[in-house]
Amino acid sequence: MFDPILLIISLLFMGLGMYVSSRLKKKFAQYAHDFLSSGLSGREIANKMLNDNGIYDVKILSVEGELTDHYNPANKTVNLSYDVYHGKNISAAAVAAHECGHAVQHATAYQWLTMRSQLVPVVQISSTILNYLTIGLALVAFSMPALTNGMLLLFIILQSTITLFSLITLPVELDASRRALSWLNQSNLTRGQEHEKAKDALNWAAYTYVVSALASVATLLYYIWRFTGNNREE
Repeated sequence: MFDPILLIISLLFMGLGMYVSSRLKKKFAQYAHDFLSSGLSGREIANKMLNDNGIYDVKILSVEGELTDHYNPANKTVNLSYDVYHGKNISAAAVAAHECGHAVQHATAYQWLTMRSQLVPVVQISSTILNYLTIGLALVAFSMPALTNGMLLLFIILQSTITLFSLITLPVELDASRRALSWLNQSNLTRGQEHEKAKDALNWAAYTYVVSALASVATLLYYIWRFTGNNREE
């Protein structure tokens, strides 16, 4: 079922996502050349933030890749890319503190993080099914039109799960950045312009989640529109 509207939505948010991602990489590359006056590495900053929040059961690991940093609540690990783990710059400080912000959320049972973690397996299944159905729906639309509404309804259900996950992710990521910046400021680890640059870097990181959520909402609304339109035509 080819539809130019869906194509426009996909291209629009793909372009917007690429722009934000490009800006994010440039910001992190730029601030990676601004060394911290404190002289601490990303690993040391992560360790200090965890200790300052009374968290001693979370491991700090170095992982491969670029911008692959994440917190894993399943095994309680803060995973930092090589450059962040070893870096002694503003980018490394911002990322390390942000990921530890998730660890603090976990330790304090932050409800949005709990909800997101519970949705992960459901979203993984929904995404896999959607990938297969995308081709299937196109075939059905031409060969078996009577089934189109049923498949659209299934698309709506699956996409609703993904959209809910994207929307819940927003407060989780924004709160982690808020915790990170607050702690960096209170600890005096980012001073003056250092703090503003760390804030700028994390803001651009947040924009990626905003674009993802908007794209997911737009896709869901499209499927709902197609489904209700088909029903009106019958």
